[in-house]
Amino acid sequence: MTGDGTRVVRAGLPEPRANEPALPGPAFAAHFHLPGEVTGPYTYGREANPTWTALEEAISTLEAPGGGAGTVVFPSGMAAISAVLLSRLRPGDTAVLPGDGYQLLPALRERLEGFGIVVRTAPTGGDAQLAALEGARLLWIETPSNPGLDVCDIRRLAGAAHREGALVAVDNTLATPLAQRPLELGADFSVASGTKALTGHGDILLGYVTTLDPELTAGVRAWRKVTGAIPGPMEAWLAHRSLATLQLRVDRQAATALALAEALRDRPEVTGLRHPGLPTDPAHELAARQMHGGRFGCVVSFALPDRAHAERFLTALRLVDEATSFGGVRSTAERRGRWGGDAVPEGFIRFSVGVEDTEDLVGDVLTALNEAGGTAR
Repeated sequence: MTGDGTRVVRAGLPEPRANEPALPGPAFAAHFHLPGEVTGPYTYGREANPTWTALEEAISTLEAPGGGAGTVVFPSGMAAISAVLLSRLRPGDTAVLPGDGYQLLPALRERLEGFGIVVRTAPTGGDAQLAALEGARLLWIETPSNPGLDVCDIRRLAGAAHREGALVAVDNTLATPLAQRPLELGADFSVASGTKALTGHGDILLGYVTTLDPELTAGVRAWRKVTGAIPGPMEAWLAHRSLATLQLRVDRQAATALALAEALRDRPEVTGLRHPGLPTDPAHELAARQMHGGRFGCVVSFALPDRAHAERFLTALRLVDEATSFGGVRSTAERRGRWGGDAVPEGFIRFSVGVEDTEDLVGDVLTALNEAGGTAR
């Protein structure tokens, strides 16, 4: 199986059996019958579950089509992030985190520093991460970054980090493994929130960690077992079911996101427009080398003149839900500054493109911009 569409439809499924479903239902956390000498992978519900195993095999196939990967699923993306950092770092170690990444990273930084871990931060763009690597034990990359959509060179950073003796983890949430495969670019961990584009329906909390190193996989799996950060079997089953449409969703969303970015490019009230697919975007050249198949993600970010203007725009939208998160089949948008955790202007909008008809969605956005600016007609 070489094509992405074929892979996502078949990933992690058992061999067909007569009169049985293609994707067996979830195995809930009941006790297992364990008479006599205990053997086999499923002994206690906190350690392993057949439904997790099927999903983990599916994600491994997507993150590393060549084989050899191991995946551990978690009940949220933040649980997956914490598992990597807290299972690998010890007091006195140094970690390098993005200064412009996911807004819960600063809270995690406080926790790490409370454990005696030194934390340095650097922005995603440029060479600041390279300069911060000396003596580091772990480098955390988020590319494209959320919400600013900067892109960094994974292969270059991974090579430099490994020369310093540091491990490299990449948050691959926005790209998904269909657009970007960090392990092939030299990263040690590919980490993502499955809550977003991977499952794509806005109805599941999930996260995962994938590696090519069995020792690293075992360490993350042991962390999950000890902390009890296990996903529910129903969530894992729903996530696996959702993978079959991943390529269709990602391709449609990427195409419409680019069309929206192009439509916004000449709007006088729009500033700071970012989308890696735009040829004029500062990250486009690197993104085009690093991300596959023209899939530059479903998120477009931009700023309107002020908070009031942004709120009028959001109110005027008809096909777009005002909501946080991204990657779902329904388009969403929010004034990101409302949370207070990102260094963005008050009028900054993070727009997540869904799978609506491109012309309908772009038309709705332009109409809302006209209404927000008092030029509706």
